[in-house]
Order: sequence, then C-alpha cells, then structure tokens
Amino acid sequence: MSQYYFCRQFHRAMGISPYQFVLQQRIKRARQLLKESQMPFIDIALQCGFNSQSHLIRHFKKQTGFTPKQYKRQL
Repeated sequence: MSQYYFCRQFHRAMGISPYQFVLQQRIKRARQLLKESQMPFIDIALQCGFNSQSHLIRHFKKQTGFTPKQYKRQL
C-alpha cells in the first residue's frame, strides 16, 4: 500500500489526516498527564512525543484554546 493511498483512505474513514490524528492523541495524553501528575511541562512534552516544550504549547493551544499552564490552572 502506498503512503498516498493510505493517507487518502485514512482521511475518508476518519475525517482527518493521519498527522492530525497523531497530534490529537498526543494532546489527549498531555491533557491526561497535566491532570494526573506534577511533571514539568518539558517532561510531558517529551513523553508525549513533542520535540520541545514550545512545540507542545503551540499545538496544545491550537487544539484546546488554552496553553498547558492555563489548562492546568483551570483544573
């Protein structure tokens, strides 16, 4: 199966690209870690597969509307 075919079929089935799906799963895990632990943001970012803390913050804010710090305060 080619990469192009896979991406097209995935998008048809899920409604989003594989990359967006992976990002959603990473943000979901980050939200869980923010709720359940006192880990520093950089450790959460790395554990969730982000390259840096700023990478996590950028995508977290884009999906949730909050930075991880703002999200943690609301809990």
